[in-house]
Amino acid sequence: MINPKGTKVFVKDGNVEKALRKFKKKVQKSDILQEVRGRQHYEKPSTTRQLKRTAAKRRWERYVRSQQLPTKPRSSW
Repeated sequence: MINPKGTKVFVKDGNVEKALRKFKKKVQKSDILQEVRGRQHYEKPSTTRQLKRTAAKRRWERYVRSQQLPTKPRSSW
């Protein structure tokens, strides 16, 4: 969610590049850009639910794959 007070970064010793990097990191961490992109076009609630469902399914499948034991390579005799 967007911080109601805004995102602030202070410039120390005139180092604007470092402040800009910190600002970009804060914006990326707070998901402001994702929210703005999501609001550019109207999305039906049913479509939103479907996207969330497929994302959850993908996450679950990735988790299950990570929990499986690796297969033992066969020796060719």
